[in-house]
Amino acid sequence: MPTTIDRTHNLFPQPTPDRVLLENVSWQTYEALVRDVENQPGLRLTYDRGCLEIMNPLVPHERTKKLTGRMVETLTEESNIEICSLGSLTCKRRDLERGLEPDQCYYIQNEPAVRGKTEIDFDRDPPPDLAIEIDISSSSLDRIAIYADLGVPELWRYDGSDVIIYRLEDKTYRTCDRSPTFPQMTPDAIVRFLEMSQTMGETSWIRAFREWVNAGYG
Repeated sequence: MPTTIDRTHNLFPQPTPDRVLLENVSWQTYEALVRDVENQPGLRLTYDRGCLEIMNPLVPHERTKKLTGRMVETLTEESNIEICSLGSLTCKRRDLERGLEPDQCYYIQNEPAVRGKTEIDFDRDPPPDLAIEIDISSSSLDRIAIYADLGVPELWRYDGSDVIIYRLEDKTYRTCDRSPTFPQMTPDAIVRFLEMSQTMGETSWIRAFREWVNAGYG
């Protein structure tokens, strides 16, 4: 049955063109909307203890998340590392009353634990090992805290100019000067290749990244 949003929910002031924020949203309504969004590719939902942000990503956001994801996928392919790529998989836990869709997410160390699964239950399955967060226009909710609460070990966040790499330690994110999973991947390297993509075709760009990987990260 289609689900509609209760119009009695209070909108926060000044919604932006690509997102709207609702408050006093129940967990049941959030889960119903998650099911509805499966038929509307592109929409992103972030739920944080009664607050719900609905985001319609714009072109720069979608391009950047795809390019960053391609770097991870090329790196693991060239390094012969098995991964499970799950894109914007909804990651949610009712006991925490929190949930979101990463821009990209990957099982790497825990890839064997989810291999072949058609459904992942975060009450018993591990969270993704790496998530990518493209935050060009800035979320109204604290998505970083939600990732930490869900237990995602590594997070890359790009704000349109800089990359921050986070590692989870004692349920708190600490910034790193390089990826814990891919030690040669630094924030500067990720930004450099994202900037290169602005002046190159995507095929030529990913070929240049692949050559950089195979040259030993020169």
